[in-house]
Amino acid sequence: MMTLRRGLLAMTLGLLLLLGGCASLGLASLQRYADTQDGYEFLYPNGWIAVDVKEASPGVDAVFRDLIERDENLSVIVSDIPADKSLEDLGDPSAVGYRFLKKINDDPDNGRQAELLSAEERDSNGKVYYLLEYRVTLPDSQQRHDLASVTTNRGKLVTFNLSASERRWSAVEPLFNTVARSFSVY
Repeated sequence: MMTLRRGLLAMTLGLLLLLGGCASLGLASLQRYADTQDGYEFLYPNGWIAVDVKEASPGVDAVFRDLIERDENLSVIVSDIPADKSLEDLGDPSAVGYRFLKKINDDPDNGRQAELLSAEERDSNGKVYYLLEYRVTLPDSQQRHDLASVTTNRGKLVTFNLSASERRWSAVEPLFNTVARSFSVY
């Protein structure tokens, strides 16, 4: 009987160590997605699935959502801009962030209110990206937290956006920051 208990205890401890090791892997829990036609790629969490919304949402190029936390999602929106425009030509991170904010807040059809929390510039392989963080209130008073990575590529403005409920933000923030920073164009 004592040997059985020791065996179960050893198995339980081994399982806990294994699960703890998996949690620390970070990137091992992410998958790669690449769109060679539009020239972008990113990492997304295991357990997220692609959702086809192209016909229902013009301009939206890709959408993924979590299978369990169904309101956690990411999207890629590709918009036309003049081919000779760079991200810096559109403004600094704060100016671009406030332009997005104004577009959201001034649209009476969506009923959303957004607040820009931070805007920063990052450089990856000689390409400039703006990382924008928002708090969004939906018409039903639900609070959301969005993290967007924005850049230009081939005469397009490419916006990569991650969204979660405000109540889940502290739990997903490190993961979302890793995913947002994985977004790149080529």
